[in-house]
Amino acid sequence: QVQLQACGGGWVQAGGSLRLSCAGSGLHFSDYRVGWFRQAPGKEREFVGFINWDGGGTTDYVGSVKGRFTISRDNAKNTVYLQMNSLKPEDTAVYYCAATRSWQYSRATDYAYWGQGTLVTVTS
Repeated sequence: QVQLQACGGGWVQAGGSLRLSCAGSGLHFSDYRVGWFRQAPGKEREFVGFINWDGGGTTDYVGSVKGRFTISRDNAKNTVYLQMNSLKPEDTAVYYCAATRSWQYSRATDYAYWGQGTLVTVTS
């Protein structure tokens, strides 16, 4: 049974940092692209970024987080990380990790497996 477990959320002041983790079981992350999405209250789920399955770990991010967020992976631990720096109140959301074998990666519908979400709250 495939499970993704996202954790690491919490409260942080604007300008601060958090690192989210996404641990996978029942699958090998090295065979999947892993994406991060977020959903703020009253808004649609938004693509944040993804990391490819290749050894170089190609990444892509939505424009609003480029230069602030970094996704990395540790295939030996079957874990993907989302390092979030210079956080802003508008980054407040529930963050989800997801896994896909699709060549598409920016839409929620591209992903087959989802974690349960972890809440990030950024105060001004």
